[in-house]
Amino acid sequence: MEKTEKQKMLASELYLASDAELVAERKQARRLLRMYNTTTEEETANRTQILQELFAQVGADIEIEPPFYCDYGSNIYAGSKFYMNFGCVILDCNRVEIGDNVLCGPSVQIYTASHPTQPEIRLSGKELSAPVKIGSNVWIGGGVIICPGVTIGDNTTIGAGSVVVKDIPENVIAAGNPCRIIRHLP
Repeated sequence: MEKTEKQKMLASELYLASDAELVAERKQARRLLRMYNTTTEEETANRTQILQELFAQVGADIEIEPPFYCDYGSNIYAGSKFYMNFGCVILDCNRVEIGDNVLCGPSVQIYTASHPTQPEIRLSGKELSAPVKIGSNVWIGGGVIICPGVTIGDNTTIGAGSVVVKDIPENVIAAGNPCRIIRHLP
């Protein structure tokens, strides 16, 4: 049996994002995001309810400051006490796992989506994705970009403005473009 475009996307295989099922899921996410991004600070219960409908998993005490944007939402698994500041983006064409006690500064961007580097494949309209995993007790500074396929270990801090293109282990402080380990924590 042939895989659907969604199955290919989640398997990190070339897929067509223009597939009707994927387009419908993105439209549903846009509807929920529009509702979320127009809530007020007093509407915490409403915000939680929308995130529970949007995300695959929502832990306790999650707070995401509007505006927030994502592709599907259904591929985001957020742990407890997760905080995202203003203007963050998660392109969740593949699974995004976020541990407990994760803090994100403003304008953090988490990408699972990418495009083929070979022009002839890219021109076919096919896209790629790779999962992202962020451990627990992680602090991600403002303006950080996390690229497809990256894992960030527990108890790690990523400095503001970093571009994370490779895995970062647990218990370190890392920063830069490309992001690299600055020091190990005791």
